[in-house]
Amino acid sequence: MSSIAVIGLGAMGRPIARNLLKAGHDVVVWNRSDGPAVELAAVGARRAASVAEAMQVPVVFSVLADDRAVAETFIDSGVLAQTPGGTVHVNLATVSTGLAHRVGAAHAEHGVGYVAAPVFGRVPVAEAGALNVLAAGEHALLDRVQPFFDVIGSRTWRLGDRPEQANIVKILGNYLIACAIQSLGEAVSLAEGTGVDSGQLVELLTSTLFPGAVYTGYGSMIAERRYQPAGFTTVLGRKDLHLALDAATDQGRPLPIGQLLRAVFDEAIADGRGADDWAVIAEQQPR
Repeated sequence: MSSIAVIGLGAMGRPIARNLLKAGHDVVVWNRSDGPAVELAAVGARRAASVAEAMQVPVVFSVLADDRAVAETFIDSGVLAQTPGGTVHVNLATVSTGLAHRVGAAHAEHGVGYVAAPVFGRVPVAEAGALNVLAAGEHALLDRVQPFFDVIGSRTWRLGDRPEQANIVKILGNYLIACAIQSLGEAVSLAEGTGVDSGQLVELLTSTLFPGAVYTGYGSMIAERRYQPAGFTTVLGRKDLHLALDAATDQGRPLPIGQLLRAVFDEAIADGRGADDWAVIAEQQPR
């Protein structure tokens, strides 16, 4: 039995921690609010009183919301100075490439290993232990944490030895999903304008030209106007879109579709749809 901590017990962190428990690991948990930690303690997890206490475990997974949460928890708090050398921190959050570099440097300064491992897969995929893990970091560190990746995911994609390499792939994946949602919304809007049934349109397209989880899943949500419960909110979608735009600016490369999407996301949030699934941006199409 190996010990591992999970910091951040939101929609993704909880099923990840549960699967590690089911696999027989000794799991330490910490969350800003008590409820999720209490829930997991009832099925065998050990609660840490603080992030610093959770960081005493040899391998630590963190599943936090954004750049600010990661920076506040692991850099600004000074917790790394209290972390034993040789600990490996695996950051599953979708963060900017700039923060990935900054966090990696801070960990190295304190002798703490750092791996970036954002994932592809919504909550049901996490519950099934079938995530795709996008991992980058030192080869030896990846080898150390691979047994835990094998529990939470169906495949681990090793993308390089610099953590930011995993983060840019995750950012680009989410950017392409947003592009697909936008194009689906446009197609459904035009088809409905001529009286075509949107459900039949989506079924036709996804069974012929565009098979796959993104077009099938989001296409059916758009056709059915089904945006709750949200698997990934519009607010989070806009956050990830901005990460792609920032990365493009850093490299001096334009993202014309990204600029369009910025306006669409902003309009959707201004219309009060921030807590809906990000597929709701399709509703910003003229009808």
